[in-house]
Amino acid sequence: MNRQAPLSRLPHQTPVQYIKGVGPARADRLKRLGVETAEDLLWLAPRRYEDRSRFAAIREAQPGSKVTIQGRVLSSELRRLPNGRTLLEAVVGDDTGVLRCLWFNQPYLARQIREGEQLIVYGEVEGRTSRQMVHPEVEHVEREPAPDDPAHLHVGRIVPIYPLTEGIGQRWLRRVANTALECAAGGVPELLPEELRRRLELARADWALSQLHFPDSWETLERARARLSFDELFLMQVRLALRRARFAQRTKPQRYQLEGELAASFRRQLPFALTASQEQVLREILDDVSRPTPMLRLLQGDVGCGKTVVAAMAMLVAIQSGFQAALMAPTELLAAQHARVLRAALEPLGVSVGLLAAGTEEDRPELLRRIADGSTALVVGTHALLEPSVTFARLAFVVIDEQHKFGVTQRAALVRKAVAPDVLVMTATPIPRTLALSLYGDLTCSTITELPLGRRPVRTVRLPEAKRDEAYTLIRAALQEGRQGYIVYPLVEAKAGSGLKAAAQMVRQLQHDVFPGVAVELIHGQMPSAAQERVMRNFSQGSTRLLVSTVVIEVGLDVPNATVMLIEHAERFGLSQLHQLRGRISRGSHPATCLVLSEASDELSRQRLSAFVDTTDGFQLAERDLVLRGPGELLGRDQHGWWRFRVADLARDAGVLEQARREAFALVARDPVLRDPALAALRAKLGMKPA
Repeated sequence: MNRQAPLSRLPHQTPVQYIKGVGPARADRLKRLGVETAEDLLWLAPRRYEDRSRFAAIREAQPGSKVTIQGRVLSSELRRLPNGRTLLEAVVGDDTGVLRCLWFNQPYLARQIREGEQLIVYGEVEGRTSRQMVHPEVEHVEREPAPDDPAHLHVGRIVPIYPLTEGIGQRWLRRVANTALECAAGGVPELLPEELRRRLELARADWALSQLHFPDSWETLERARARLSFDELFLMQVRLALRRARFAQRTKPQRYQLEGELAASFRRQLPFALTASQEQVLREILDDVSRPTPMLRLLQGDVGCGKTVVAAMAMLVAIQSGFQAALMAPTELLAAQHARVLRAALEPLGVSVGLLAAGTEEDRPELLRRIADGSTALVVGTHALLEPSVTFARLAFVVIDEQHKFGVTQRAALVRKAVAPDVLVMTATPIPRTLALSLYGDLTCSTITELPLGRRPVRTVRLPEAKRDEAYTLIRAALQEGRQGYIVYPLVEAKAGSGLKAAAQMVRQLQHDVFPGVAVELIHGQMPSAAQERVMRNFSQGSTRLLVSTVVIEVGLDVPNATVMLIEHAERFGLSQLHQLRGRISRGSHPATCLVLSEASDELSRQRLSAFVDTTDGFQLAERDLVLRGPGELLGRDQHGWWRFRVADLARDAGVLEQARREAFALVARDPVLRDPALAALRAKLGMKPA
């Protein structure tokens, strides 16, 4: 392959090493930035920009400011210093004054910066009586640029500042990006049909990529970002629309008896009435499952809103109709709790509930046999449900709890264990709308919007380390009233000298020194599942009064008597995670208090903790978390199938996402397999065979 060949003559998947100026060694370094192909380089978005297009007069340049100055070289001298280093000093002048420019250990610049030439320099101004710049970036005004260093990439314009890695510098990366753009000019495939692009008044793709790297103005940069963000979001939504269309084309074999004695008996034994919101969501689910095509629905709501009871009623509709249901949870602790609650409610009604998890004490071969012959009607489990040895007789209804802890492929693996099952995905973690449309864009969404009657909001108080004793006093008072509580740490063990408190290291002190005479136990995710289950059983039954834990208790645990929580080093948790932890208390009729201890003073932590104290609305907090931390950190782990955006920003581009979603779903509704010749580039990008 010709290393100098223009990109327009090469596939966009051409390895980046073949772009002029890169080569194998630098290509390896670029991989750390996610750049492996020519296309990756074109889509490497700068992390910020510096406006170096406005020239400042030397006299007006203030110390500490970064400015661009144009002037004539009045003198240039290369000196060797006593320590063997070199110093190049050039004095640049304009009509208002002079500026000393200093470069250490760059003697080659002496051949490039000569007296009498016009220069443009950019850097931070130092000094008050005499102004100087150390290591400014420099461009020549009159001289023809070197072939490998195009003019005015680094100063005299809006300049891109890229993410970097070891061995990759800004100037080199700008030159290589410019080379890629020049080679690809006119050869960038248009992902969007021309009719759509013109109707939405979006810029051309090649122009947008050029402006992304080297914008002519802030206005053209925004127009370029809008086009490229739309491309990314549109492509993602087309994938989701195609996935939903394929799912909707299937005809399910199961038909349900919506009104039956089993579901009615379950409802009669509930100690509370469903809220209007729960009733509405249940109607939406039952309307879905009554159709000949399988349901694919997301059920979300704030912590404690009663999603599980709605899911249980939906599963009972399938079970009373002669089918099986499965509920998959992300942790053994949560699966065990689901199984315990469902057994207590359903086994008196004659419904057999099985628990399938790695650490389960049940007779696994016998349970697998009962699942396979259908005598176990409801199976609760973890990832263990995905194992090939697990086969169902008549699986028709699948519930996936805390879906964001799994991934698209894992959801699909469980769904494949049945023929076109109805699927209900639940999340107790409030999700910003933009993130929900990205993670769950192929699902219809239901939201429970109100808490059960009598549920009180949690009082949240932030305390500094100096008021630790006050926090302990509040916990002690709650325990004396017969209540229970949690103390949560971010770590199981902390390294010596880290200054952090950790669960395993603090439990003994809490038991013997702080809360003597109180039954205190420790739980964390590294414990064997049987030990976790034993501790949670003790806490649920009330024999353990104070539970010292890590974030393992974040989701699903329901102990109504627990009314107080202390979160240590709260700055180390995300907003949504803090909200989930707080959701473990105030699950009964007693008032509850959440105490957060934190000494962090950085701005991000301050904003996050202030928001947490000020509101108990999980959806408001989730939106705030998205703005503060971005979608990557908000998810907390890579999602199988999660879209990694290079230009689009879900916190910024909510409107673009909504527009892209409408267009994508409308397109797939008109053309479910993208046969239109105008969609050839889109088909190729999606990896679909030519129509």
